[in-house]
Amino acid sequence: MGEPLIADKEKSSPVDPKRSVAGISVRDGKVFIARRIPGGAMGERWEFPGGKVEPNESDEEALVREFQEEFGVPVQVGKHLGSAVFEHKSIPRQLHAYEVIFQSDQFILCEHTDWCWISLDDIEKIDFADSDRKLIPSLREHFPA
Repeated sequence: MGEPLIADKEKSSPVDPKRSVAGISVRDGKVFIARRIPGGAMGERWEFPGGKVEPNESDEEALVREFQEEFGVPVQVGKHLGSAVFEHKSIPRQLHAYEVIFQSDQFILCEHTDWCWISLDDIEKIDFADSDRKLIPSLREHFPA
């Protein structure tokens, strides 16, 4: 498959140490989500995959790394879809969502027990990460039902 592709050659602005990213993949009107492994505050909750942006790493580079680490697949990172602010251990964090396109569907679940494609409406009915839930209004603007 080759190297993962980053759609925009420019890196994101300097990274805030309290910045996280979420990758949003859409197919047939449904978004890709995954269920975290048991343990910790996020254990067994569904989420949009992603994670913390490391020092000297762009948002796009963080997403490419996270999808490789968590699912063993390369992704192409597309446009910025929205952002939200949430608290983790009483510390405000920024969460930025980007469109991602899978370069492979051969997922290896490393930090999750399950994955699925689901409508934004159905996310409201499951145990979904509160931080990621805050992205749904922005996603509805980009992907109306």
